[in-house]
Amino acid sequence: MAQWDSGTITIERVDHIGVRVRNLDRALAFYRVLGFALAHRAKDDDVAIIRNEHGVELNLVFNANAGDPAANILMDVPDKFPGYTHIALRVTSIPATIAALKANDIAIAQGPVSFGESGQVSVFVRDPDRNVIELRGREQGEVEGVTRYVP
Repeated sequence: MAQWDSGTITIERVDHIGVRVRNLDRALAFYRVLGFALAHRAKDDDVAIIRNEHGVELNLVFNANAGDPAANILMDVPDKFPGYTHIALRVTSIPATIAALKANDIAIAQGPVSFGESGQVSVFVRDPDRNVIELRGREQGEVEGVTRYVP
């Protein structure tokens, strides 16, 4: 086991991810397709906690009220602001994920794409507020239509 300096903080895992959205009902409908369900809605704050069956938690902060609703300021404008550009969620099957996205009329923004020779394949989608979500499968074997991304 590695020795850690007493000046560092030990992070065990990601606890949850906060996603700012404009409309809670619209966001809930989208994230429901990704397997999330409403766990709790704050009484005095614009926050709804959603979780999937594996305990992955997102906090939907439904107070977005600025900017162009058709653009994500971190991804879709020429000026590049600092900030989180996307979340990556692990899926068990990219082919099943693609089928579910198509069945629910959710456009794939990029992919399927493989990063190197690792067997990891990703598809990228946008939620209704243009937040980027990477859906990544590991050890996927052959997946139809995969392009290779080599930086």
